[in-house]
Amino acid sequence: MVVLVARPRRLEVRGASMLPALQDGDRVVAWWAWRLRAGDVVAALDPRDSNRLLVKRLVSSTAEGLWLEGDNAAASTDSRQFGPVRREHVVGRVAYRYSPPGRAGTVARGPRR
Repeated sequence: MVVLVARPRRLEVRGASMLPALQDGDRVVAWWAWRLRAGDVVAALDPRDSNRLLVKRLVSSTAEGLWLEGDNAAASTDSRQFGPVRREHVVGRVAYRYSPPGRAGTVARGPRR
């Protein structure tokens, strides 16, 4: 029997690509999720630099991979520039912001586009 244990990852949001849902400096937790749905906010390896994580919204799933976009298109580098992201590059679904204290709480799913 194989038991998989996925530890949550703490991340700090950098930049304005996810405004207004997430702001620069927000600290969030990402958990591994077997099932991802359009509208979820996810953390994924940047396909251009695997040492960097991106926090983006899942727009759709295609045969080629997952289509990720920032909520603030004018400030986001995302699948519109680099194409779909492979599912195995997603490290977790972002579901909770723990800092700053005044903004702590659940990170809401967005609408399907």
